[in-house]
Amino acid sequence: MAEWLDVTTGGLARLVLYFALGFAGSLALTPLCRQLAHRFGYVAKPKEDRWHRRPTALLGGIAIVIPSLLIGVAIGPDINMWRLLGCFAAIAGVGLADDLLSLKPSTKLVTQVAVASALLFFGYRLHWTNSLIFDAMFTLFWIVGITNALNLLDNMDGLCAGTALIAGLFLAYSSFKGSGANPEVLYLAVMLGATGGFLVYNINPASIFMGDTGSLFLGLNLAALTLVAPLGPKTSSVISVVVGPVLLLLVPILDTTLVTIVRILSGRKPSQGGRDHSSHRLVALGLPERSAVTVLWMLAGCAGAIGLVMQQLDDANWDVGVIMAVGFLLAVIIFAVFLARIRVYKEADLGSLPTSKVTPLLIEVMYKRRIAEVLLDLCLIPLAYYSAYRLRFDVNAMARNYEYFQQSLPLVLATQVLSMFAVGAYKGTWRYFGMMDAVALVRGVAVGTVASVMILLFSFHFESYSRSVFVIYAALLTLLLVGTRGSFRLLAEFFHRRLQHGQRCVIYGTSGASVSIVREAFAQQPLKIIGFVDDDPMHANVRVAGYPVVGDFARLLAMVEASEIDCVVVNQRIADVERLQQLEAACNACEIELLTLQLHVKRFTIAS
Repeated sequence: MAEWLDVTTGGLARLVLYFALGFAGSLALTPLCRQLAHRFGYVAKPKEDRWHRRPTALLGGIAIVIPSLLIGVAIGPDINMWRLLGCFAAIAGVGLADDLLSLKPSTKLVTQVAVASALLFFGYRLHWTNSLIFDAMFTLFWIVGITNALNLLDNMDGLCAGTALIAGLFLAYSSFKGSGANPEVLYLAVMLGATGGFLVYNINPASIFMGDTGSLFLGLNLAALTLVAPLGPKTSSVISVVVGPVLLLLVPILDTTLVTIVRILSGRKPSQGGRDHSSHRLVALGLPERSAVTVLWMLAGCAGAIGLVMQQLDDANWDVGVIMAVGFLLAVIIFAVFLARIRVYKEADLGSLPTSKVTPLLIEVMYKRRIAEVLLDLCLIPLAYYSAYRLRFDVNAMARNYEYFQQSLPLVLATQVLSMFAVGAYKGTWRYFGMMDAVALVRGVAVGTVASVMILLFSFHFESYSRSVFVIYAALLTLLLVGTRGSFRLLAEFFHRRLQHGQRCVIYGTSGASVSIVREAFAQQPLKIIGFVDDDPMHANVRVAGYPVVGDFARLLAMVEASEIDCVVVNQRIADVERLQQLEAACNACEIELLTLQLHVKRFTIAS
């Protein structure tokens, strides 16, 4: 700790100092950039495909670039640092030209490839493969892809700057712990400070945007600086080396991938702008803008934390980090699929496109849903099986039993998938996942586990295999399958209940129609369900369909008189007439709506 605090040895205090310098410089320059942007007319005006609702100043990225480059040059005569600064200055110049002149996407792409090639020439590589050619191609795609990902992520107030700041902090910690306060780490501290200073003015409601000057600059900075210091754990595992940088920049990668795939499936150009990013979809669910940005910030923080944990693991425990990372990535992919289902395009946008590009492709994707479900299970089954071995055995015992895991994995994988298919586990719909679907999954896991054990018993006499491993495996796989299948309904229910709006409603009676029928019946009159009222004392302090029973009839009258609710829905087939008359009088006196459901079945006829 004393070494960290020693400024002369380049410790933590020096990093804090450079961060503060960058923060102060950007904090002072941003208002000036805002004033100049308004004076010379460089203002982003509201458009149909843009999110902001009022004219907002551009050129905020200049307040990030100038302190970063000037203080970066002053760090010291380091040739590698100056090469990086030259590339960073070049991409900032391209961004500024785009903000001022509106360059073509192809022009920006060519310049990004040129800058990425320069970094590759200077020796900055991912080192993902031993082949120089493949590694060079991966590096070019990485630099250009991350640069554009940060550019696309700049679609809501504070999102790009905040995400870059979070990712950069994890990168700075990782680099500082690995190599100390070298010039690259000091520069990173300056850049993060400048980003933080700009973020003060960019948080919703933003008074200035960074523009392409800032987003391209931040994107290239993060893409290039991940090549300077290793981000994987203390092991040479290829998976770990790849997962480290991906986790660090997961949010921009997720957003870019989601937008690109959905636009292609919808017959739109990937380069076409629109309100279809992950942040926009969260707002479409009902989240306020700040909350939507906060969700993505938290996602970036969780990904960075897992990457940091992976870095601390040694050769003996690196697989634990991989299990965490793979599980988290699968959860993020499922969350992205959930977001992709949210309706963000207008019918006019799709109606103007050729139907050959829209309908057949979307139908083809829907038919391949079962294939995607099986592919997911092909990831979950090995994950659960290996985790069971890892929980059952310590490091030394795991090394001795790893051969048996490899030997039995293909058998367990094939048997489990066939068992799931045989019991009908692939016939359910995630959106309407229920208890019987969960029962089918449990049955499929049980049949698959027993079948695997029986085959191993007849093939290898179950020698050297642990029975407890299969018990743990069955429990883990059941949790993973139920969790993934029920995720769509859980997320939908969570957002619906947390963000529901409309009249505050109490449902009187629990023996009538279900909550879903109540919602459907009042679809044109949005209700914010507070809970149920029931006279049965056995239902006191319980939850019905996830909503609390707030009390009995006396409590309902008290809520009506106190104007705690806006309407009452009678949900009982048989009710006391006197009580209903009393409730009606109380509602009329307090101008509260008294509603009821009238469900009936009639013969279906088609008019001639």
